[in-house]
Amino acid sequence: MAGDFCPCQSGRRYADCCGPRHDGTRPAETAEALMRARYSAYARGDMDYVSRTWSPRTRPSDLAPDPDLTWRRLEVFEVSGGGPEDDEAWVTFAAHYRVGGERGVLRERSRFTRVGGVWLYLEGF
Repeated sequence: MAGDFCPCQSGRRYADCCGPRHDGTRPAETAEALMRARYSAYARGDMDYVSRTWSPRTRPSDLAPDPDLTWRRLEVFEVSGGGPEDDEAWVTFAAHYRVGGERGVLRERSRFTRVGGVWLYLEGF
């Protein structure tokens, strides 16, 4: 919905934050922006965006979401690289979720690469 706050925890409305990235009208300017947009895509069930922003070198063939999983909150801890002259970046974050009534946290250090001026998710550790 256009009036709701963005799942990426930016404090901005979805329509002014990750929405334009998801609909293709504004690419992610930084690796952190891409990571936030990917989190929002997972939270909203937009697996097409997740697929489009995943490097073909490492993208799995099946990206079907878990229908019982709900993404609840995102925390970004550290960003390394991702500036205008960089072609590689790392983003460390925690994504909080619920599945089957139980809470969980996915902690990841994600690696991003810029190909042809476009940021892509490469892999996570």
